[in-house]
Amino acid sequence: MPSPWLHHYDPGVPLAIDSYPDKTLVDFVAEHARQRPDAIALAFKGRHLSFREIDQASDSFAQGLAKLGLKRGDRVALVLPNCPQFVIAELAVWKLGGLVIPQNPIYTERELEQSLGTTRPRAIIVLTPFYGHIKAIQSRTSLELVIATNIKEYLPGILRFLFTVVKEKKEGHRIALQAGDHWFQDVLTAGAALGNPVAVARPDDPAMILMSGGTTGTPKGVLGVHRGLVAAGTQLLAWLNEPLIGPKASIMLPLPLFHTYGFAGAQSMTLMRGIPLILVPNPRDLGDVLATINRESPALFCGVPTLFTALLGRPEVASEKIDFRSIKACFSGAAPLMAETKKRFESLTGGRIVEGYSLTEATMACCANPYRGANKVGSVGMPLPDVTVRIVDADDGSREMPTGEIGEIVIHAPELMTGYWNNPAETSEVLRPDAAGRIWLYTGDLGTLDEEGYLFIVDRKKDLIKTSGFQVWPREIEEVLASHPAVAEAGAAGMPDERKGEVVYAWIVLRSDAADVDAETLRTFCKDKLAPYKVPAHIEFRKDLPKTMVGKVLRRTLVAEAKAAGA
Repeated sequence: MPSPWLHHYDPGVPLAIDSYPDKTLVDFVAEHARQRPDAIALAFKGRHLSFREIDQASDSFAQGLAKLGLKRGDRVALVLPNCPQFVIAELAVWKLGGLVIPQNPIYTERELEQSLGTTRPRAIIVLTPFYGHIKAIQSRTSLELVIATNIKEYLPGILRFLFTVVKEKKEGHRIALQAGDHWFQDVLTAGAALGNPVAVARPDDPAMILMSGGTTGTPKGVLGVHRGLVAAGTQLLAWLNEPLIGPKASIMLPLPLFHTYGFAGAQSMTLMRGIPLILVPNPRDLGDVLATINRESPALFCGVPTLFTALLGRPEVASEKIDFRSIKACFSGAAPLMAETKKRFESLTGGRIVEGYSLTEATMACCANPYRGANKVGSVGMPLPDVTVRIVDADDGSREMPTGEIGEIVIHAPELMTGYWNNPAETSEVLRPDAAGRIWLYTGDLGTLDEEGYLFIVDRKKDLIKTSGFQVWPREIEEVLASHPAVAEAGAAGMPDERKGEVVYAWIVLRSDAADVDAETLRTFCKDKLAPYKVPAHIEFRKDLPKTMVGKVLRRTLVAEAKAAGA
């Protein structure tokens, strides 16, 4: 029986991909460098780097790494924000046949040590403000080689001068290297005279290890191959072809490249299509985000719900001083998008938000709402070409649930991870074969498929609230609270209760221009929209909510803080 979602694809979107390119992202960059050498590959703070420039720079850096002893199969960690050095370094590592391990730059020393202990890289490339963290833990890791780079190295001239004078020392970017360590540009220069690298990555070679908490919350390394990145890019380009055609096509990425959304999604699309990737190093610098939109005029803007919410709160956006007319679509992922946020942002800017869903373990094998077709409120869309989604019984993991009933979301696609790095036990828990031998990824997310094949995320299995014998999913509470005109953000979770087992707690961030509201007002608002057992028993107002780097509300942190406070 054909999958129901295939009947609802936009015109021109293939029902299946006939064949995927037998290439790597390195091959695509080399082709663009030969055929369109001056085409813009990266835009960064007003500077543009062509495909020829990043191809030549990554050749040189690869040879410099080889001169330092790196070889095929070696793992190289990247502690970098969105900047040209990230892309140049990863291409160079791939040209040597190595693997890149992107890290969250704001990890604490403990978190870095734990992550590096899991993946055991030989080398690391680090932005100067984080160099001290690496040196503090290096003796307890596998690191043999440390290469530092300054954010100013690829800034345009006047901005580089101003940064050097005003910010470099004050913000911790000016450092002195310890003996045995190297500067990024010195490695690149040393390799420039050595010709092209010899060992280039092959499609089935391991490409990257991305960090994920998986379904258990314990940090693990997600291993993916080059072919998976190309498969993800192929599917996404088929889905978003219309907003990414023409001479002004580009993608703006204020989200981190260390996350699968940016790494396997936005980056793969731009390197394959040969269009600019507009890099924003700090998405929390909303002034820079808006200035970049005005300067670069992106066609596709990648965001997460918290970023859209924050932009809506900016006075220059509300007063229409920012030119959003170039934006044909916004792609939202990594966290649930509240219906009210989508409605307000689209009304204000004219850029349609296409919400999607995937996981690090899926390498952007994703579901997404159609660009032209119906976007159902609360849905993350339908599976892309060659992505299959089923809803199975959350307890037995095998019985397929009827349409509209809640179960665990499982995914089959060509780009799924090959497994967790050196962790076969955890791998076998989430990658399971069916009777026909097809591998399915068990996501740990609960959801439903409707009769047309649209996927609705209900919640994480582990976030389920059980109160008085009833099941409550936090997202439903958050959706209702976020629809109140005074609420900017909401988080909900279960708190222990002697009588009911658990009760619903909610944490609220009010809009800056909101009239005064109290907890009872919001509870009354909820009573009109929720069954009594779902109405929050307690509401706490906060200035902000704890989140991951990609904008997911950390419910467990909220619960822990509430418990510590004696709630």
